[in-house]
Amino acid sequence: MTRVLVVEDDAQLARALTINLKARKYDVDAAYDAATALRLAASEQPDVILLDLGLPDMDGIDVIRALRGWNRSPVLVLSARSGSEDKIRALDAGADDYMTKPFSMDELLARLRAATRRIEESPAHVQPGAGAAAGAVVTTDDFTVDLVGKKVRRGDRDVRLTPTEWHLLEILICNPGILISQQRLLKEVWGPSYSTKTNYLRVYMAQLRRKLEADPSHPRYLITEPGMGYRFEA
Repeated sequence: MTRVLVVEDDAQLARALTINLKARKYDVDAAYDAATALRLAASEQPDVILLDLGLPDMDGIDVIRALRGWNRSPVLVLSARSGSEDKIRALDAGADDYMTKPFSMDELLARLRAATRRIEESPAHVQPGAGAAAGAVVTTDDFTVDLVGKKVRRGDRDVRLTPTEWHLLEILICNPGILISQQRLLKEVWGPSYSTKTNYLRVYMAQLRRKLEADPSHPRYLITEPGMGYRFEA
């Protein structure tokens, strides 16, 4: 049975998609925000992902980039954004197809079948469970991050992170090599009213480096771009 992950913050549309897909013998999981979507993508290993771009906690383009760091399931974008620039950005980020809302269920099903066929016909196709979940664990020379279990190990010991430290690390880890702005990190971790509190970031990033970096004063993984933001280098 083909497993589909529906990522849509409109509860009514998500419910309609879930009902229609289940009626056609698809196995369906639903997520209403990016954080839940990334967790389910790692734990449930969907065959295809239907993704809305307008999510409450992260732009859908960034979700695609995060997924492409460790997941190769086809991503079919379902979005009200109809401009060619949005379509190009989504496809360049790693989406496989793009449908503009409103759309017909028949067309969606046809594109879903096409995406499924491409997986089955690919010589590099790996059946779910044959190591596909390994991408949910990010390993460096100095530490390992389990995105599903929300655990960090350094050497042979667990590293205890506060919820805030974990949230920061998770955003960076899920966007490898991508500069994440100070404002975005502050808004996602602390909320919109903290968008200018850059001292919060300095304090918490320093704590993360002390816990994870071999030489916190010369970080190898948690990199600062002065005045702009931070990025994770694998």
